[in-house]
Amino acid sequence: MLIEDIVAHLTMATGRPVRLELTREEEFRSSRTRHPQTVTFKTGVDAKGKLTAQEMRIVANTGPYGSHGLTVQMVSGLRGLSSYNCPAKRFDCKVAYTNLPVPGAYRGYGAPQALFALEAHMEDIAFALGMDPIEFRRLNWTNVGDPLDIAQQLGEGDQDASVMPLVTSSGLEEAVAQGGRAIDWERRNDPDWHTPADRPHIRRGLGFAMMMHGTAIPGLDMGGASLKINDDGSFNLLIGATDLGTGSDTVLAQIAAEVVGVGTDDIIVYASDTDMTPFDTGAYASSTTYISGMATKRAAEQVREQIVARAALLLDTDEASIDLHDSAAWAPDGRSVPLEAIALSSLHQEGQHQIMATASYVSPESPPPYAAQYAEVEVDIDTGQVTVTDLVMAVDCGVPINPVTASGQVEGGMVQALGYGHCEEMAYDEDGRLLNPSFGPYKIYRADEMPHLEAILVQTMEESGPFGAKAIAEIPKDGVAPAIRNAIADATGARIADIPFTPERVWRALQEV
Repeated sequence: MLIEDIVAHLTMATGRPVRLELTREEEFRSSRTRHPQTVTFKTGVDAKGKLTAQEMRIVANTGPYGSHGLTVQMVSGLRGLSSYNCPAKRFDCKVAYTNLPVPGAYRGYGAPQALFALEAHMEDIAFALGMDPIEFRRLNWTNVGDPLDIAQQLGEGDQDASVMPLVTSSGLEEAVAQGGRAIDWERRNDPDWHTPADRPHIRRGLGFAMMMHGTAIPGLDMGGASLKINDDGSFNLLIGATDLGTGSDTVLAQIAAEVVGVGTDDIIVYASDTDMTPFDTGAYASSTTYISGMATKRAAEQVREQIVARAALLLDTDEASIDLHDSAAWAPDGRSVPLEAIALSSLHQEGQHQIMATASYVSPESPPPYAAQYAEVEVDIDTGQVTVTDLVMAVDCGVPINPVTASGQVEGGMVQALGYGHCEEMAYDEDGRLLNPSFGPYKIYRADEMPHLEAILVQTMEESGPFGAKAIAEIPKDGVAPAIRNAIADATGARIADIPFTPERVWRALQEV
C-alpha cells in the first residue's frame, strides 16, 4: 500500500496535474510509520563468553495492510542474527494485521528494531557474566572472512543461495577505538563522574552499541549511467538515480570526474528524468553510491578508453602510456592535448565519432558497513528525565567518496534515531485511536535541544564498490536507541526494554532497581 500511486492514478484518470496534501493529523494517521515490533532474544553462552546458540522471535504489527510486512521483518532477522558469530541460529516471526496506522519502508528498514533488542540483550549478557561490554562483543562480532550464514535464508533480492556471503571489509575495531577516545569511554570507571557532587539527583552514564547494516539489495537493485563528451571538453552525465538531499548528484559527478581526469565543474549532471535518463531502481536500501556509482564508473571508464585512443593518435604515442588529468591527455614526455581539442577532433575532424558510453550495474553482493555508536546521558533519578548530552558515531563506510556529505548522513541519521529512541511515540487508546496526532504531544527535538554530535569516518577498502565505497545512509539509524538504553543502565542500573525513554517509563524502571 503506497501513497504515491493515488496521485499517479488520479493524474492518469483526469489528465491533469494532481497534488496530495495531508493535514498534520492526516499525516500521522494515514502516512507510513515504522513497523512496531516485540523482539525476544534467547542466547546460549559458554564459560568463555562465546555464543553457542541464538534464537530471535519477532511479533510485528503491519496495520490493516501488508505494506512491506514480510520484507521488513526478514531484514530484522537478517540484521539481528548477522552481527555476531554463532554456530546455531533460529528465527521465528509472526506478522499481525491490526487497526493501527499502516507501517511501511522507513530508513533502517527493520534494522533499528532488531539492533535495539540485540544490543540491549548483549549488554545484559555481558553484565550477567561480569565481562566488559565491548570485550564481550569483540569476542563474538563478525570479522573479515566470516560467513553471513543467515543471509542465505533471509537475504533480500536474488542473491545466489548456494554462495555463502562473507564479510569482505571491516573497520569495526578502529571505529570502536576512535569512538571510545572521542567520548572518553574510560570515565565509566570513575564513580565521581557518575554522581556529580553538585547535583545529587543526577546520574551520568555512557553506553555503547555495535551496528552492522547492508549495502543495496544483491541481484535486484540496478542503476544506469550515460556519459558523453561535449565540444568544449565538458561532459554530460545522465543518471537515473534521484538525489533526495543526500548529495548523490555530487558524488556521482565526482566518480565520473575522477575517471576522466577533470574537475566536477566539468561534469554536467542530468538526473531522474525518465524521458531521457537511464533506468534506476530507486534511491533506497543504501544503494545509490554503490550501485549507481559503479554504473557511472563503468560508463566513465569506457569514455576514458575512447579519449585515450583519440589522444594517442594526436600525440603519436601508445595508448598504454597516456594519462588523463587536469582536463588533458598527457604523454610520458610531458606533451599534452586538452580534452577540448580531443572532443573537437572526434566530432569535427578525422574519423568523426561521438565519444560516449552507457553502463549499468547490478551487484551480486551486499558488503556490510560497520559502526560503533556511543552515547552519554544524564538521568534525573527524581523525575526520570533523560538528557542526552553527547552522541559519537564512528562508521566504516569503505572509502567515503565525499566526506562532507557522508558526515552529513551520519549526523542526520543520529538526529532521527535520537527522536526514535528518546521521545517520539505514537500513543493510542484501547480502541486504537491515535491520541497525539500533532507536534507537541508528539515530541520531536528542536535545534536548540540537540546534544553534541560527532561523526567519525573510518576508511577501509571495499573492493566491490566504486573506489572502495560501501553504504552509509541507513546505519546511523541503528545504534542510538540501544546506546542510550545502555547509558541509562550504566547511570542507574535500570535496564529498560521499551522505547522511547520517556520520563514516566524511566521513572517506573528506576523504582524497580
